[in-house]
Amino acid sequence: MIEFQGKLAAFEFNHWQYHIPISDEISTQMMDTEHRRVLIWIKSEGPYHMALMKSKDYWYVLVNQEIRTRFNLVEKSTFSVKIDRDHSEFGHEMPDELQVLMDQDEEGANYFKSLTPGKQRMMVYTVTKVKSPESRMKKALAIIHHLKLAKGKLDYKQLNELIKYYNKL
Repeated sequence: MIEFQGKLAAFEFNHWQYHIPISDEISTQMMDTEHRRVLIWIKSEGPYHMALMKSKDYWYVLVNQEIRTRFNLVEKSTFSVKIDRDHSEFGHEMPDELQVLMDQDEEGANYFKSLTPGKQRMMVYTVTKVKSPESRMKKALAIIHHLKLAKGKLDYKQLNELIKYYNKL
């Protein structure tokens, strides 16, 4: 784990503008050819699962509005940052609700495993971002149901409709 003073910066060209620049020295210690996922602690709170990304000039991690608001981060402000490699399989902890369903449903689990790593990460995140266990279970059920209906091909519009349906149950 490496600790340093981070500074919130902003790109001028898109809505994903707020980020923390990461020095080349630190970023090379956190990566290898297949691995750019990191854990970030801001002001000693975290970890937050993030990805090292490369701009034209430097490496960085994106900082969303929720994190900026939580830590009162404004452009050019400095704050303590800790960074470490993220060794989790999906870039997020696998939620118990999704794991239990995959343990019980081989067909659904096989479709999940056939997704690209980025799509697997998105499905895991879709479940983990929900606080209540009941809501996580409903999202997990909708995802497995959708993967089986669509034979492993993600259709986000259809998946969102299934999530809405399961949320009403």
